[in-house]
Amino acid sequence: MVAKAGYSVVGQPLPRQDAAALAKGEARFSIDISMPGMLFGKVLRSPLAHAMILNIDTRRAKKHSGVKAVITQNDLSAKRNGYWIKLFGINPVDKLPLADGKVRYIGDEVAAVAALDEYAAQEALDLIEVDYQELPAVFNPEEAMSPEAPLIHEKERNISTEIHRHHGDVERGFRSATYIREDRFYSPPVSHCALEPHNCLAYYDSSTRLTIWAATQCPIYLKAHISQLLGINPSRVRVVTPHVGGGFGSRAELMGFELCACILSIKSRQPVRITLSREEVFSTTRVRHPQVIDLKTGVRSDGTIMAQQAKLICDNGAYDGRGPVGLFLSTIFLTAPFRLPNFKCDSYLVYTNNVIGGPMRGFGAPQVRLAADSQLDMIARDLSLDTLDVMLRNAIKPGEKHPHFNVTSLGISQAITKVGEVAQWKSKRGKMKPGQGIGIAGHIHESGVNRNPYLSYTAEVRVLEDGHVTLLIGATDVGQGARTILAQIAAEELGVFLDDVTVAQQDTDITPLDQVTSSSRVTFWTGNAVKAAAAEARKKLFEAVAEELEARVDDLISKERRIYVKGSPDRRIPFEQAVSFFKLRNKGDSLFGHGLFSLPVDPLNISTGEGRCSSPLSSGATIAEVDVDSETGEVRVLRIITAHDCGFAINPLSVHGQIEGAALMGKGYAVSELTIREKGCILNPSFLEYKAPTSCDAPELISLIVEENDPLGPFGAKECGEGPLISIAPAIANAIHDALGVRVATIPLTPDRILNGLSQVRR
Repeated sequence: MVAKAGYSVVGQPLPRQDAAALAKGEARFSIDISMPGMLFGKVLRSPLAHAMILNIDTRRAKKHSGVKAVITQNDLSAKRNGYWIKLFGINPVDKLPLADGKVRYIGDEVAAVAALDEYAAQEALDLIEVDYQELPAVFNPEEAMSPEAPLIHEKERNISTEIHRHHGDVERGFRSATYIREDRFYSPPVSHCALEPHNCLAYYDSSTRLTIWAATQCPIYLKAHISQLLGINPSRVRVVTPHVGGGFGSRAELMGFELCACILSIKSRQPVRITLSREEVFSTTRVRHPQVIDLKTGVRSDGTIMAQQAKLICDNGAYDGRGPVGLFLSTIFLTAPFRLPNFKCDSYLVYTNNVIGGPMRGFGAPQVRLAADSQLDMIARDLSLDTLDVMLRNAIKPGEKHPHFNVTSLGISQAITKVGEVAQWKSKRGKMKPGQGIGIAGHIHESGVNRNPYLSYTAEVRVLEDGHVTLLIGATDVGQGARTILAQIAAEELGVFLDDVTVAQQDTDITPLDQVTSSSRVTFWTGNAVKAAAAEARKKLFEAVAEELEARVDDLISKERRIYVKGSPDRRIPFEQAVSFFKLRNKGDSLFGHGLFSLPVDPLNISTGEGRCSSPLSSGATIAEVDVDSETGEVRVLRIITAHDCGFAINPLSVHGQIEGAALMGKGYAVSELTIREKGCILNPSFLEYKAPTSCDAPELISLIVEENDPLGPFGAKECGEGPLISIAPAIANAIHDALGVRVATIPLTPDRILNGLSQVRR
């Protein structure tokens, strides 16, 4: 294997360290963990979308055989504060672990039980009697905004958050445009479909310590919020995160069932496991926020964008969660990767009696970029322009000033050009067989929003006597391969092999602080902390052996488990021998390094949308080719080609995997994943009826890596987990339009919608 740019470990397409364990079934997930005396918990959920709770009678349930604990909101009377993270200093918390007098969506938690087995727990739930007074409900966000709509919370209106953001002079921009187009788009609720169902195991032991084994993306936040809500000293709360069977944002918040497991364990003094059924996961956890997007764009005759005006109406569901953050992100993702000199956006996050919206891969971006890139293609066609050329003309360049992002590096133009060449765009667009089409779209994403100045990104490396390394991080691997990427960074910086580095399991008693694993932050933020920790340990090692090698510390190099003098490779010692020198020199002390990374927190006001995200930007483009049957409306995606600028590719194999996984996920979002809802009830809560794509549905996938290194990234690296997803759906939508001349503004692009669009065109 040839080293890339002089590196030995980073830049190499190395297999994931946990690949064999995962393939053989040896990896342990939280759902696999059990304990002696473990009880099984179940949650009683509201069958109504909106109702007052008049009375809860748990007497029969408590007497049922095998039942050890039953709880309602009354068991939290000492601490009735909500538990959602109060981000950006706005919005009071509005969700309690169990409903307090009112339920607001079908699935809202009302009570919970713990019993000796799942059957007894389910039977006990059936014995709980709840008297409801049903209230008028509202399920359409536009209807919920009406002054006459039933109020879901004790507020003056159903608008949770609104953001009014503008820069430049929009009216002047439209006056200077030669062509203006207005369209409405709708992006529906989408389920995350992680393979491991949501679950946790909680144990309040005899020493009054609460330990939670959880499939979570936020062990530090989980610990903090459980401690706060239950009134337990943080030092008495421990969260352990084993392997996690996928997240995509669905595990980035504290869930009510996790708190119920903790409370049931405290009450029973036994371990309590709660595992949600697949139906519960679909119906009661989180979905991607549905959005209605009204978009008006003005351009010059050559396609140069002069002004854009948008109105976003976002269906929040019954509670906030991270909805305000998603609304803000949607607002700023509209402003890139294409230049918008004059921009105005009015955004509304609206309460409804639907299931709660939450973070999902690309949080806030897929909905608005579907609208913006679809409309850009429509404008190009209206003006007889090439969409690829229009994209290049408007693409942001590195170093340009932007109202929301620090553009330290950006490879969007290179990605557009590269994907166009590989797809043979110029020779195919408008020239394919009848029913076949090709479409293009762009994307952009930040490498983790940095908004909390009080929580650092830290890492520790411990070098053992034989030269092997233990890496301790607080970031969670939710299937994206983060452990391997971070181990590569540590190995490269220390000068050892990847197999020499073991990443410790996430455990808040042991591993250092880190923010929630979301927003594509791990490689950039935690990776920089790992690099700093390894560099500190290496420096200590060099100081210990410099005299032995008769060299200055600055002249030493560590590579492939050898430390040698620059320019004199024969003057060297094995890495493990250098560790022995360190221990002899330091009276047997352990060799370790601590790393911390942060950037200045830029001023950011979510209420106005003003401020900047301080992390580097990834970017890219996708071209999709489709074949559409005009008689049935069936769409067959033939090929998806995505080029993505991830900066320096720490592990090209992992980058290709992320891009290809995003392509398949985006294909499902575009053409098949239809959530059927009726009055707040999800009617297809299973993998049988919710058509998430599998590997059998994969078209030809081509992933292209663009490396515009960022000066702030570890070895120049940026994100690659979320960005590639964003451009998939609009590229497919544009390809369908190229094939049939039909524009369907609501996804997924199902056969009935395409046929309906065709019938309107034929009229």
